[in-house]
Amino acid sequence: MMFSVVDTNILIRALIRPQGTVGPIIVRLENEKFTLVYSKDLIAELDETLHLPRIMRKHDLTDQTITAYIILLKKHGKEVEPTRTVTICRDVDDNKVIEAALEGNANYVVTGDDDLLSLKQFENIRFIQPKEFLEIIDANVS
Repeated sequence: MMFSVVDTNILIRALIRPQGTVGPIIVRLENEKFTLVYSKDLIAELDETLHLPRIMRKHDLTDQTITAYIILLKKHGKEVEPTRTVTICRDVDDNKVIEAALEGNANYVVTGDDDLLSLKQFENIRFIQPKEFLEIIDANVS
């Protein structure tokens, strides 16, 4: 099974535009094509961002929709509690993504964040865009 951290920005886009370019990542998750690696910090960041009034208003989100989405992610995911601290990114939140990936032995971090993408690889973790991730998953389908 492939283990991957999907950055918060991608998870938000997948919820608010399920028919968009990153929506299929959630479909692959539900179909158990990969396991989502997440930490409490990453889920808290996702929850907090989705509950911003401007985000809820603009995208017609309800508490119930957000809660159901987080339950879905957790159902198909693996929660990790990072034991290692990294400080390779200028943005502390980006370091949290890497820490979760390291703890969960993730193969990939899927992101649209240029700071993370510019790393290309850290130890055994590759940083890739959603399109490439979907291509990798679909190529591994037997």
